[in-house]
Amino acid sequence: MNCKKENMYQLEGSVPLKDAIPLGMQHILAMYAGNLAPLLVLAGVLSMNMDIRIILLQNAMFVAGLITLLQLYPIWKVGSGLPVVMGTSSGFIPVSIGVGTQFGYGAIMGASLIGACVEFLLGFIIKPLRKLIPHVVSGTVVLILGISLIPVGIQFIGGGVGAQSDPSFGSLQNLLLGIIVFVTIIALRQFGKGFLSISSILIGIIVGYIVAIFMGIVDFSGVATAPWFALPKPIFMIEGLEYSFHLEAIIPFILVYLATTVETIGDNTGIAVGGLGRDITDRELQGAVHADGFGSAFATLFGVMPNTSFSQNVGLIGMTKVVNRFVLMTGAVFLILCALFPKLGAIVASIPNPVLGGAVILMFAMISMSGLNLLINNGKISDRTGLIVAASCAVGFGLSNCPEVMRALPTLIQNMFSQAIVGGFVTALLLNLILPHKAD
Repeated sequence: MNCKKENMYQLEGSVPLKDAIPLGMQHILAMYAGNLAPLLVLAGVLSMNMDIRIILLQNAMFVAGLITLLQLYPIWKVGSGLPVVMGTSSGFIPVSIGVGTQFGYGAIMGASLIGACVEFLLGFIIKPLRKLIPHVVSGTVVLILGISLIPVGIQFIGGGVGAQSDPSFGSLQNLLLGIIVFVTIIALRQFGKGFLSISSILIGIIVGYIVAIFMGIVDFSGVATAPWFALPKPIFMIEGLEYSFHLEAIIPFILVYLATTVETIGDNTGIAVGGLGRDITDRELQGAVHADGFGSAFATLFGVMPNTSFSQNVGLIGMTKVVNRFVLMTGAVFLILCALFPKLGAIVASIPNPVLGGAVILMFAMISMSGLNLLINNGKISDRTGLIVAASCAVGFGLSNCPEVMRALPTLIQNMFSQAIVGGFVTALLLNLILPHKAD
């Protein structure tokens, strides 16, 4: 039995269920809030009805669990075979909001499907891709992604995106709820140990949700009407979510896919080095990117945003050194089982906007910090890197905040560059190719 317990620190081998289940659950709890938050934010911005929100949340759990299994146990060239946990990517929220607001949710799914196919193909050219998009480019993109999302989180604290005309927007009650969640997460992240720190966002949301119940502002009507059991519904069974394809939507999505592909490479490399104590192989990298692409395409079949590897689980593996695939498999199976109970999705969908806002502003800020970490080399940011980041942020945020300055340009260009991520990515990519390297 002790020998089996030791297997939890090895990639292969059986682990007793009494040990595997709680350790697998730990991984799921660490990613649970992050997996569902992007859909909650997008559904709020696009004012989706409660029934569709519940279905999409249910589907998000199902897809994340299934694609995690594919990463753990590869089929053909799809999957790394490493202890990777997959989930809905927060990196696509800004571009999804822009596309969804202009063209509708179906355009998000259409653009995501095309972009996912592109990412799958990128798995065949890992080495050239890493040269084309080094850390200075991917780090800049991730930094811009996080910063551009923070205003969305602030609006959620106030009462919701586009809800400024509501008399309750910005009320003391809403602000108090957001602050409680915000402070709880910071306290747990800074002073909590192990699981408490890793799961700080989930715990912060639970604390805020309980407080909101006592305040009497949680609407349980959706929970009451949701069925106890239901199978996940594919997109063609969800009214109003049919695929639609628009070039102005597809190109920005492909650019974000390029950035998240590099992030996936980083996450999987971190697991191999930090968890297994060895370098990652080209086969594992290729499988990881293929699984990202295939998983994101599969996600669109259920109306779910793109999936990617979750960095918080990389951190958890680095802390615990538990890398056994069977352990993570138990967590993935649990996530799939959760997807069969719509009432669970209904409870998540009933989280008040201020509670969600208090959590996501820190999530988005942490995304920015992960981008900043990619830009730091030997404890500092070089002059060249600083110039690329500054110029990219100036173009990205400048054009997105004042798109009217592009009035003389073609509509396609206006629509694309009105999103900060597009201007930032293109600028960073071009400057990295043009500016010479120099010793600092």
